[in-house]
This record gives sequence, structure tokens and C-alpha cells, in this order.
Amino acid sequence: MANLRSSRFQLLLVLQVLMLIQSKVLCYQYKVGDLDAWGIPTSTNPQVYTKWSKTHEFKMGDSLLFLYPPSQDSVVQVTAQAYASCNLKDPILYMNNGNSLFNFTSLGDFYFTSGEPGHCQKNQKLHISFGNGSAYSPSYGPSALPDSAPSYPTVFGTIPAPPSSAPSQSFPVLMVAVIGFVVCSLLSGNL
Repeated sequence: MANLRSSRFQLLLVLQVLMLIQSKVLCYQYKVGDLDAWGIPTSTNPQVYTKWSKTHEFKMGDSLLFLYPPSQDSVVQVTAQAYASCNLKDPILYMNNGNSLFNFTSLGDFYFTSGEPGHCQKNQKLHISFGNGSAYSPSYGPSALPDSAPSYPTVFGTIPAPPSSAPSQSFPVLMVAVIGFVVCSLLSGNL
């Protein structure tokens, strides 16, 4: 067994911990609507949230950031039925601080609308279908959207793009731990 007080063992342990810390976590925060933020869609872009949700693919750990003036708007998470009928009574979640963050912690369909009366009827609503590879609003359907939606820069800082389907360049945490254990064992003479 290795001497736990030896400087070599302690150095290897520190290196292993540093390698674990360096493991990438690929979760992203998406600003809803990009430059359009969260508000009533304009007449020139009435399907802004439908187009926006279609151009993003979400995964567990990602989050949605709704930005809006807190004195003028809010965000509510509602059921599919409430979303379709713009019923704001009995929401699942109510956020009104102007900088509202929603984290994906489970798979499924998520429905959001403005908490202000009349805004939902003006298409200030968002449907995210998470976990089945698609994210679009069924109120318009994917056929109503152009083949490629424009990408907008953001004035609030960069919004990371979803990772490509290419394999990750970072080692999984378990692999780093196994390699660290093997190296420690080899240097201590146990293998």
C-alpha cells in the first residue's frame, strides 16, 4: 500500500484532482429570442419564438434565460392545454424578475407564455420539446418555417452554440479517475 504521507503520492493526488476539475461540462444557457428577447412579437416577425426554438437543440442541464423589463412583463410555465388556450390561471411556474432562468432537469414538453393579459394571444409564447431531438412549436408546425432561420448576435454577450454531434474532446470523469488510480498504483509499486 502506498504511503499516504509521501510527497510523491500527495502530488499525484493533487494532479488527479486537477484533472477531474478540468473535465468539461457541456451545458449551455440560451437567451430566449436572441436579440428579440422576451416580448410581444412584432408584425414583421410574428413567429419569432417558433423560429427560435426550431433552431436550437436542448439537452439536460441547459437553461433558458428570459430577459424583459420586470415592471412590464413576466414568464409563466403552463400545461399544454393552458398554452393552447392562453389560460394563465394556475401556472406551473411564475417568474417576474426580468432575468428569469429556467433549467432543464427532465425530459418532456415545456410550455411558456407571458404572464401579462393579452400577450399570449399576441404569440408571446414558447414551446420546447426536449428529449426527442426536435424543438418546435406545434401551433405553426415545422413546415411553416423556412429551411434555415437567421442567426443573430446578442448584445448581452455571447450565447454558446449547441455542441456539434462530433465526439467530445474531453475525457469522461470516470476515465480520468481510472487513469489517475493506475498511475498512483504504478508509482507506489502496487501494480
